[in-house]
Amino acid sequence: MARVAVIILNWNGRHLLGEYLPSVIRNTNPALGRVVVADNCSTDDSLALLADGFPDVDVIRFSENYGFAGGYNRAIAQVEEEYVVLLNSDVEVAPGWLEPMIALLDGDSGLAAVQPKVLAWKEKKRFEYAGACGGYIDKWGFPFCRGRILDTTEKDEGQYDDVAEVFWCTGAALCIRRDVYLTCGGLDERFFAHMEEIDLCWRLRNRGYTLKVEPESVVYHLGGGSLPMNHPRKLFLNYRNNLLMMYKNLDAANWRRVIWWRRLLDSAAFALFLLKGQWANARSVWKAYRAFRKLKKEYTEGTGNRKDKCIYKKSIVYAYFIRKMRRFSDLQQGWR
Repeated sequence: MARVAVIILNWNGRHLLGEYLPSVIRNTNPALGRVVVADNCSTDDSLALLADGFPDVDVIRFSENYGFAGGYNRAIAQVEEEYVVLLNSDVEVAPGWLEPMIALLDGDSGLAAVQPKVLAWKEKKRFEYAGACGGYIDKWGFPFCRGRILDTTEKDEGQYDDVAEVFWCTGAALCIRRDVYLTCGGLDERFFAHMEEIDLCWRLRNRGYTLKVEPESVVYHLGGGSLPMNHPRKLFLNYRNNLLMMYKNLDAANWRRVIWWRRLLDSAAFALFLLKGQWANARSVWKAYRAFRKLKKEYTEGTGNRKDKCIYKKSIVYAYFIRKMRRFSDLQQGWR
C-alpha cells in the first residue's frame, strides 16, 4: 500500500481537474502515493470526467457538499495511509514534489506537517499569496509568509530555499501525518472557509509539534478561484475567523491583550472603509465582530501564549505601512 494519500477536494471543478490533475498523476510516484479525488456532491460532469479520463484515480463520493473543512475531514477519515496531502484542485505540482516532504517527516517524529514552496501558476517566478514559502503570524494575529507580506508577493530568487520552521502551513498543499490530523480534530468546520489551516497549525504547535517548509518541493497555485481579495464575504470570514482562531488558541491573559489592540486596529479599518465609501466592506467588519461574539460561546478559551518563536513579536501592519517593509527578509528584528 502507498504511504501517502494525495487528496484533492472537488466541487463542480471539472475545468480545474482537467487542467491540473494530469500533473499530479504524472509527478506522483505510485509506489509512494496514490491520488484521491473527494467529490463534494458536484452537479457538473466532474465524475464523468474522472471515470472517462482518469480511471486510475480513486474517487470518494459525498452525498452532500460538506465544504472545505468538512469534506477533507471526512475524506481523511476514510483513507488509511500514514500521511495525507490536502491539495487544492488548482495546483500544478513539479516533478519530485512529494519525496522531499516525506523524507523530512520520516526524519523527525516531532514534525507534524510540511508544506512545499508555493509559486504562482500565472507567474512562476513569483511566490503565491496562499502560503508562499511558509506562514507566520504577528503578535496581533495577522498572517504573513516568507515571500509574501500582506498583499505584496516577492519574486523567487532562491532567497528562501532553506528548510525552515514555520508557524503555519498552507492548506493549498498541506502534507500532514494522518493520525496527528485526526487526533487534533482536523479542520474546524465552523470556520466554513479561510484561516482554518492556520487554526489547525496553531493547535498542533500548542501540543508541542513543529511544522516546516521544504522548498525543494515545488508546486504552482492558481489561487483566487473562490472570492476576490476585497470581496465583502471574504473580508467577513477573514475578520471573524481570525478572532475565533485567537480566542481558541490563546490563554485568557494573552487574549485580553490581543483583543484590546485588535478592536482598535479593526475600528481603524472600519473607518477607512467608510471614508472610501466602501460600505459593504465596512459592514463586513461590523458583522464579523457580531458573528464572533455569538460563535465564541461554542468554544472554551485556549491555553497558548504569544511566546512561540514563530510568532513575530511586533506588528506586521506597522512594519508594512509605516516602515515600508515589503520583503520577509527585511524583518530582522522582532522574533525574540
